[in-house]
Amino acid sequence: MGQNFPVAGILLAAVTFVAMMLLGVDAVIALSVLLVWVGSLLVAAGRPPEPPKTIVKRSFDLDSISELIENFSTPLMITERNTIALANRAARTMLGPHVVGQDARVALRQPEAISLLNDGRSGEAIVRGLVRRQDIWQVNHQAIDDRLAMLELTNQTAEADISRAHTDFVANASHELRTPLAAILGYVETLREDDGKVDTPTAQKFLGIIEREAQRLHALVSDLMSLSRVEAEKHDLPTERIALAPLVERASRDAAGSARVERIELDLAGDPWVIGDQQQLEQVVRNLVDNALKYGASDRPVKVALDLVPGDQARIAVTDQGEGVAAEQIPHLTRRFYRTDPGRSRASGGTGLGLAIVKHIVERHRGRLDISSKLGKGTRVVVRIPLAAPVKTEAPDAGEEDGDDPREPETQELS
Repeated sequence: MGQNFPVAGILLAAVTFVAMMLLGVDAVIALSVLLVWVGSLLVAAGRPPEPPKTIVKRSFDLDSISELIENFSTPLMITERNTIALANRAARTMLGPHVVGQDARVALRQPEAISLLNDGRSGEAIVRGLVRRQDIWQVNHQAIDDRLAMLELTNQTAEADISRAHTDFVANASHELRTPLAAILGYVETLREDDGKVDTPTAQKFLGIIEREAQRLHALVSDLMSLSRVEAEKHDLPTERIALAPLVERASRDAAGSARVERIELDLAGDPWVIGDQQQLEQVVRNLVDNALKYGASDRPVKVALDLVPGDQARIAVTDQGEGVAAEQIPHLTRRFYRTDPGRSRASGGTGLGLAIVKHIVERHRGRLDISSKLGKGTRVVVRIPLAAPVKTEAPDAGEEDGDDPREPETQELS
């Protein structure tokens, strides 16, 4: 019994016995109570300790694991001493069904993954070119027991692409900002160093260059801010009901300005309504018309057309008659800062962001952007935007005269 001997309980029983005797209780009864009390304490103290609970280690069944992982979207494989015993549907689609039964080191073919498997440890490794040349995958190896282990493959290509795009954007933006700033600072420094001795024609020339570069810098900053706002609102559906014909006409004339407005040919068919953001749709038209006027032939018109196309869509088409763009360059035109002719674009005041902004605005409006071009003939940019649902009108009153036009309420609301 040792340390479990009930000393305190026995002392309490003895005190109780003495108290009963003092109170005149029969000695036999008092003694019996004492013996029963002490005996019960000794019996309880002498009870053997409960045996320790046995922890039963559950064995894993490959069939049950297969049912568990089969429909996971992440490629998962179960290895048995580095041989692939199971591969879920995603892993078989990625690496091929032949990987089951193959050595995992042969299936992955990457030094980092092979080193991880050879060590037999739980851990992670980054491998490149597992499926395609630019792919980046994280291989996660976790032991299940002394026989089985799980391989999880996580595609990190998208994260790497986003990081690369962010780095490229910062580098390109810095370069674009540095160029006009260097020109401005250089000419200002020249004017200051000569203590006002620069002749008036030269000074005016320098000031003109400074003004032009400052305007270019202002346009670039404005486009960067505009692109940032458009991307921030990309997933917010617009809610404003807009008449597209007056918007296209107004934005086209604004883009042309008084100096180029005679080159604009408007062909507005119908009066389509869309759900959109008025400011952003105007920016789409201004950017497209401005590009067409800049890069189209200076003595040829730019056509801006608006019509309806199948699928309940409004179509805005801007066509110039310039030099055109090579077919291999068309997919890159909506990239930030991409220019087919950097020197000509900068000279005309372009920032390289106009079509990137257009693309994001069109995507926000759940529309579509198409660009077609032929060298020596010109370029056509088409934007398609879904039409707004028709406005529901109330049924005419019973007392309304037969000659009244039932569409009048709708016409008034749309006008």
